Order: sequence, then structure tokens, then C-alpha cells
Amino acid sequence: MIFSALSPLLRVPALSGLTQQALLKMDAETAHGATITALRLGLAPEQSHPDGAELHTTLCGLDLKNPVGMAAGFDKNAEVPRPLALMGFGMVEIGTVTPRPQSGNPKPRLFRVHPAEGVVNRMGFNNQGHEAAFERLKGLRVPAALGVNIGANKDSEDFVADYVLGVKRFADIADYLTANVSSPNTPGLRNLQADEALRRLLGETLAARAKAKTRVPVFLKIAPDLDEKALDAIAKVVLATDLDGLIVSNTTVTRDAVAGQENASETGGLSGKPLFDLATIRLAQMRQRVGKLPIIGVGGIHSPQSALAKFEAGADAIQLYSALVFGGLDLLDRIKRGLVAAVRAEGKTNISQLVGAKTADWAAGRATL
Repeated sequence: MIFSALSPLLRVPALSGLTQQALLKMDAETAHGATITALRLGLAPEQSHPDGAELHTTLCGLDLKNPVGMAAGFDKNAEVPRPLALMGFGMVEIGTVTPRPQSGNPKPRLFRVHPAEGVVNRMGFNNQGHEAAFERLKGLRVPAALGVNIGANKDSEDFVADYVLGVKRFADIADYLTANVSSPNTPGLRNLQADEALRRLLGETLAARAKAKTRVPVFLKIAPDLDEKALDAIAKVVLATDLDGLIVSNTTVTRDAVAGQENASETGGLSGKPLFDLATIRLAQMRQRVGKLPIIGVGGIHSPQSALAKFEAGADAIQLYSALVFGGLDLLDRIKRGLVAAVRAEGKTNISQLVGAKTADWAAGRATL
């Protein structure tokens, strides 16, 4: 996917022509590459002021300066986690990384749905593999919680074994790991969310985690396209393990929210603003099923109000990505300022005190922005 908020990043005349609007006119994947390059060259501004105390929180024992993260998919190869952290993200999740490098699906594979502020991608876990990411992260100081999102190679004979390799490779250098079993772009991957397959996946990955030098938190990232029966089954399996948390959710294969719009019929997962309602309902429904288990809310956050809604639905922290394509880099700061204002307006002192305030309403589909 594409993070086309480059205009506030540019600090040299030679690149001044690459404004956000110029990037939106480019092929989406080309624009994404340009943004990564700019970040890698140190052209991103650093956060100029500390986050308010209202945003300081903990997640699975991790101390977060704020609970707003960059979601996986942007920095697939661990090229720019430090610049992203310096920009003000409280978490930076790299990947998805697979044991062996793979090119992903044929291009074009990334499409903007402009009127709805949505993005469709069928990237297919394109990445340079474990070793390339490990070498970049080894010894790197990232002033935010560093997550590594692990996946399986498309042609792997044993998907679960690939996740085990990911845990073994990154457990001692990541602040947390995410097992991504919910991408719609690797055939058969979402089957790992089913009962027996999920038991095996969690059993073997958590067993591998137990052998690491440090106990790194492990999250499971699930799809928004699961029905309530499937959510019941996942919750039952998860609560029988020592999994640390869930990420709800990945992209959706549904198109109801963008039917008839440009690029809406492209194969792949839909993210961005059109995903918000579905992902937030699923978040609330999982909160009802897993009690106090930590949840990171992802999917469709596009404003301070939608960010707040994720917390009220039951998220302990949130992640962004697609909305930055249309909202620009300053969306991060606007969201954080909006969350501080919301905490104060409720007479509270910390964002954690708003978690779950409207879970029942969102789970029942009664809540709106």
C-alpha cells in the first residue's frame, strides 16, 4: 500500500516537486517507493514536542509514549522504523516478512478507491525475507515499540513452520511479534484461523517463543470477514493459550462499502475509510469474548473521531496506514491531539480510561461516528 504524505517530509529543493497531490497522480506502488526512499534519506521531520501524559500507556508490559502505531504493510523490509518512530508513532510494525524472499503477486497490485478514501491491495507478502530484515534491525535503536509481523511463504509446504521460523529469528530483537494469518492475498492462509489449524499455529509458535532469551509478546492478527461463530471459536482457542493479544483487523474481501466505484472490483483486500465500520464492530465483538486480553484496533481510522471510537469499542492501542494516503502526514498529530482533548473532555487523565466505553453499542451495530 501507499503512504503518500510526502510533501511535509520533503526538505530539499530537488524533491520539492513530489507533493502529496503529485504522488496521488503516480502509480500507487511507485509513490510508495518514493516515500520509503525519502524516509530512508532522512527527509522526515521529527516530532517537535513530547506527547501528553494522557497518551502514555502500557501494552503487554511495553511502555508506549502514545498508543498510535504505524501498521504493518508500509515498511515491509524494515527500512525505516526509526524515522517513523521519530515522526511520532508510539509503535512501528514492520513486515509482513517471510522466511525466504518473495516477489509477491504480479503488478499492478495496489489500487486507490479515491471517492471512498479506500485502498485495494493484492501485494502477496512481497518482501526481502527474514535475513534482510534481521540485518537492518540488529542493533538498531528505535524510540518506539518495534513490532515484527511474520508470515508464510506462498509456496511453503508447511505454513506453521514458517511462523515458527519467524519467532525464532526475531524474538530477541523485537518488542513484540504479530502472527499474520489474515491476509487474503496468500491462498489458504486464512484457513489458519480455523479451530484445529489455529491450535497448532499458536501451540508451536508460543512454544518457540518460550525458548527465546526474552519473553516477547505475541499478537494474532485476524480478518474482519469472520462471522460471530468464527469469533467464538477463535476466542476459545486464544484464551486457552498464553497468547498476549489480538490485532483486529486486517483488510476485507467484501466490497459493499465501495460497490460501483473505481477499482472497487479489483481482487485483493480493501482497507481505508470504507473498512472502519466492519473492523470496529468485529473489534467490539472480540472484546466481549476475550475479556481484558489486549487488543490493537486497526482498520479505517481516518480522523480523531474514528481513532477515539476504536478505543471506545475496546482497543488498548490503534494502528494507522491507508488513511495517510488521503489525509497526509499531519493526520498522526491531529489524531493524537484529538485523543488528548477527548480524555480531558471526559474528565479523565489517561486514554486507557476510555477503553471499552461503548463496546456493547459497537458490537451490536448501534454506534456511529
